[in-house]
Amino acid sequence: MSMDAAVALFRSLGDPTRLVILTRLADGEARVVDLTRLLELPQSTVSSHLACLRDCGLVGYRPQGRQSFYSLTRPELLDLLRSAERLLAGTGEAVALCPAHGVSAAAS
Repeated sequence: MSMDAAVALFRSLGDPTRLVILTRLADGEARVVDLTRLLELPQSTVSSHLACLRDCGLVGYRPQGRQSFYSLTRPELLDLLRSAERLLAGTGEAVALCPAHGVSAAAS
């Protein structure tokens, strides 16, 4: 495994907006309009995040008429998200309080 690739993957997953998008897509396909409503963000912002996720190979789309339906491309990503949920259930408070990457570090 390339450490550079792993770092890039976790950086792409580390953005709150992209993480919400991936979590939503774990439930099934969504259009940009669905994601903009969920995130309450402009279409251009959501499209930019989707482009990042597409570039990383995590998200794909299928056109249908004038719309595109986005979905996860790798089922392993569901396993990773579920593993993260289990890990956070056991260490969530410690992770949130981490001085380098926790909630208070992100706010500063």
